[in-house]
Formats: sequence, C-alpha cells, structure tokens
Amino acid sequence: MARILLIDDDRSLREVVTFILGEAGHEVLTAADGDEGILLADSVRPDLVITDIRMPGRDGMEVLQHIQRSDRKPPPPVIILTAHGTVEQAVAAMKLGAFTYVLKPFERDELKLTVEQALRTRHLETDNRNLRDLLRQKTAEPALIFGSGAMSRLVEQLRQAAPSEAAILLTGESGTGKELVARACHDLSPRWDRSFVVVNCGAIPADLMESELFGHAKGAFTGADRSAPGRIRRAEGGTLLLDEIGDLPLSLQPKLLRVLEDKQVDPVGGPGPVPVDFRLICATNQDLDRAVSEGLFREDLFYRIAIFRLHLPPLRERPEDLPLLWDHFTALHGGPGIGSEPELMGRLKERPWPGNIRQLKNLNQRLVLLRRSDRLTVGDLERATAADPGFDARPGGAAAADDPGRLPLGPLPAGGFSLPELEKEVVRQTLARFAGNKSRAAAYLGIPRHVLVYRIKKYGL
Repeated sequence: MARILLIDDDRSLREVVTFILGEAGHEVLTAADGDEGILLADSVRPDLVITDIRMPGRDGMEVLQHIQRSDRKPPPPVIILTAHGTVEQAVAAMKLGAFTYVLKPFERDELKLTVEQALRTRHLETDNRNLRDLLRQKTAEPALIFGSGAMSRLVEQLRQAAPSEAAILLTGESGTGKELVARACHDLSPRWDRSFVVVNCGAIPADLMESELFGHAKGAFTGADRSAPGRIRRAEGGTLLLDEIGDLPLSLQPKLLRVLEDKQVDPVGGPGPVPVDFRLICATNQDLDRAVSEGLFREDLFYRIAIFRLHLPPLRERPEDLPLLWDHFTALHGGPGIGSEPELMGRLKERPWPGNIRQLKNLNQRLVLLRRSDRLTVGDLERATAADPGFDARPGGAAAADDPGRLPLGPLPAGGFSLPELEKEVVRQTLARFAGNKSRAAAYLGIPRHVLVYRIKKYGL
C-alpha cells in the first residue's frame, strides 16, 4: 500500500480517483488547489503525487517544482493530469522531472497501471540509492598504497579538499600516480557515484582537442556526421580530470576558462551554450608557474584551476612506500605465492627511479615474467635489466669509471664556460646514443621524459 496525494480542483474527479486507488489498496489524501497540496506534500510526505496541470492559485507546474526541490532523495514521482488543450504543458512538465502525464478523461485501468509503474520506479530508485550508500560506506578509504609520512600528509590534505567543489591541481613527476590520486579525490567527494572522466590533453591532436573537449554539432566540420557531447558534458554530475593540462593549446585556454566561470559549454557549431555541472581536477608534470611567466599558459586560467594544489613526491623521496608497492605489483603480476629476497629490496631502494611508480611497476612485471623461482632475486634483476641501458642494476646506478660512453669532464677552464652549452651537448650526445629514443635517453640521464622534451625544444635539437 502506498500513500498518494491527489491535487485537483474538480471535486467529482477527486472522489472517483480516491475510489479507484482505494480499491487498489492505496491511501489517498486530497487537496483542492496547489497551495493546499504543497502544504500536504510537506507534512505527510507521500509516496506519489498526482496533480492537475491547471488549478486556481499555484498550478501543477509549481507543485512539481516545489517537490523537486524538497529534501527527499529521491523525491516522490509526480503524475500530471491534463486535458487535450494542455498536453504541451504536460510534456514541458515531464522535461522538468514529472514521471508522466495522463490525459483526461482516462480509463480506470489506465490510471491504476500508471500509478503502479510510478510506484515501482520509486521503489527501484530507493533501493538503488540504499545500495549506493552501502557501497559508499565500504569504499570510503582512498585506494592508495603508501606508508610514508609524505603520502600520509598528502592524503590528509586530500580528505580536506575532496568534499568541496574547489578545483584541484595535482603536480608531480611523470609516473607518481596523479590519476590515482585524482580518482581517490573523486571517490571521497559527494560526486563519488557519478562519472569520472579522464582527458589526456597531451594525447589528443591539437586540431581535434576543441571538439573532443567541448563537443560539436552535426555538420560543424568535415566528417562531423553526427553530434557529439564532448568530454566535459560526459562528466555531468561527476568529476573531470584534465591530465597534462600544461599541453592544452593556448588558443583553447580562454574557452575552458569561460566554461569554468559560466558553468556552460559551447559546442563547436552548436546553437548556443549548454549548462554543465562537474568538478574539475587538473594534473601536470610541468612547472606551470614557469609556463605562466613565459607566456605559455594563461595566468587567469592557472589561478582558476589551482584553487587547491597538491604535490605528489617522487618515489625516490618516499622509499618507505617502495616495499609496499613492490609487494602489491608482485601479487598483481604473479599471484600471492611469489616473494622477494631482502637483498633485492635493498638494491631497488638505491635506484633514482626517474619513471617513479610506473617504472617500478614495469620492472616488477618483467622480473615476474623472467623469474627462475617463486622468489625474486638480485640475479633476476640483473638479467631483467641487462639489455636496458636506461636502468643500471648496479648499486647507485652510476656508469662505471671505465665506461667508454661516459662524457669526459676534465679540469674546469680558468676563463669559465657556458653551462647551457654543456647541457645542450650532453642532451645531443645522449639522443644520438639512443637513436633519438626519448624515453631511453631520459632514463639514461635520470630525468623525467617531459623534462628531456622541454630541453630538446629549448635547445632546438
């Protein structure tokens, strides 16, 4: 049995509907106008509301809007009663959230069937919400693996920032886990049960970025045979992560700023702006402060996306986390029966890890695949890295003194020399050594790949 509120200024209709629904086992409360109906809706908290569209005083549209704004989640479904001349208004009411409309005069079975469908939908929504709340309780902890004080402090800051709507900027070297932290922020936020959309600004060609991000209308450009909402609108109600935000073309930065200011997105070739609601998180391994000073990133956009800044420390600054991460990856790649000898862990802690957690994960997978027993050893490490000049398996990782490829550096000249020129020559020789492979060259130099790419551009190599 459900409690149903019926609002209609026609007394005879109220009596008929009360009889039909009472016969079906429901409790029916009635009101003669919108004002009385709203008072009853607030006091008796019905399971379903049936309201006429046209009434003296506050009409059915106002009743609907009041119920939609109520603190009940989900609000009770609303069925609109309408005559032929007001069907257009009834359709407009459905766009505002009404469950459906019933055309007067209606058949007894039609009304009963519509009521049962609305009540069934409400039960499903309530059950779904209860399940989401239960899931929320089970997943309230961020899915991050750490034991270091640096990461503990970061997670504490994350807990403070997550419940707000403030834009967050995550900074740190490549491979430090910025996307995982962004996901944890989403999971700890009130938007946890909505979409989490990731856009890698460095992976989308510049000429496609505008339509990918903001969407486009059909026929907006050659090949646009259908409309596309864009990544921003796909994050509606949830969180949008703009990874590698420093690679966003300068020409598109004003448009993103406008979206953040107006909460509207203007699709390419579309009829006009569309309202959007999302939480923004950005991530970068670049120095955006420097990019702003050099005119490569808009200052106004920078301050808009960096309301709350979190910096992820590199793996070499949090050695306490390495054993935990290594054991996690070992179980992930090989199962729970595989372990590691203490000497191996000591050797791993001596590494600079320019690729951070991503590099650690890749190396772990290689060792697990090439292992000779269920215990990973230093020998496994040496075999797995023997063909990789970017990873020296010896303690400290420094090139041997007799390495013929080592850059000679004799006594410093009395008259001085150009450090930028020396750096340029080091980068040039390293690229030549690895046939232009930037990832291997960066690993050899012990710097993140994006830092090498910056220097290549800086020196015109």
